[in-house]
Amino acid sequence: MVGASADLLQHPRRNLGNRYRSQARKFAQLAVADSDRFDENMAWAEQNARQAILHDFTDERNWRCLIDIKLILKDGEGLCAVLEDVFVVLGRDADNIEQLKGIDFLLVGDELLDAAFKRDPLDPDEWWTLFTESVQSSELLDDFVQRCKRLDFRDQRANIVYARRLERIRGAGHEALFIELSKHLLAHRPNNHELWMELGRLHERREEMDEAWSCYDHVQRLQTTQFPRDLFLERITASMLGEQKEPWSIPSVEKRSQFLDQMLSLTQRVSTVEQEAEVELVLTNDEETVNKDEIRLEALIAAGDVSEAFFLARRLASQGEEWAEQWVTKAKNAM
Repeated sequence: MVGASADLLQHPRRNLGNRYRSQARKFAQLAVADSDRFDENMAWAEQNARQAILHDFTDERNWRCLIDIKLILKDGEGLCAVLEDVFVVLGRDADNIEQLKGIDFLLVGDELLDAAFKRDPLDPDEWWTLFTESVQSSELLDDFVQRCKRLDFRDQRANIVYARRLERIRGAGHEALFIELSKHLLAHRPNNHELWMELGRLHERREEMDEAWSCYDHVQRLQTTQFPRDLFLERITASMLGEQKEPWSIPSVEKRSQFLDQMLSLTQRVSTVEQEAEVELVLTNDEETVNKDEIRLEALIAAGDVSEAFFLARRLASQGEEWAEQWVTKAKNAM
């Protein structure tokens, strides 16, 4: 229940964001007008500004509102924390985080925020306009592709922001690029069932049936109340019968394992557990060999690398390792 509530909050709700931002501005004005209640009103202003971001992190005005309040309070450490959070939403970039060291945020904090949003607007339409109106649109797109391959999208907000950007890229006809970059987002956050669904629909339209089935299968495993995989099989069966084609069958174990291996390799870029840290075989009192895969799954989840644990457990389960199903569930619950 807690995870479901967090997911709902992470999806932008603009009306609530606007309401809380308006309240934050009012309390800030009251604080300036009434010095006796300055601290009280500024505390309410900051609380409402944080609520505005919580309900709609895609509106740059909400971030600027909180920055303005931090400047009034002369809270340099708070400004640093806000900017770090902005860079997490824009895809955790080590270069950007490094730039925050040794800076007087009270002097340049608002300028850093403006520069970040000028380069990377949160609004997907405004972001796409930068590409379409630039004479260097192809170079900008190439740079975006390279950034997508190295940024950290484990934060759900970053996943949502970049997924909406990829929708614009797909709408412009770059379907192959959409497929490639979507896998990077999904490798970092496999529980983004909406992106899995969009990817599945695109594969189905391109008649890439094995890939479509794999995507729908992920959605059905993540959302137990939805049945896109079963509906897909019904559509395919009806189509094949109507056109008297050879019946299509679900992907083989080898193909499913190959698909999951590809996703697993993408997750390992941000893993905190050494991939080649060999786990020595240990004998229990009953002289039974400890399962190395299970030890690695336990280590991954303990380290917070739930995405890698999810794909590893799914691959093992697809290969007939029934014991891995419990680890699929554990990883899914941890996401």
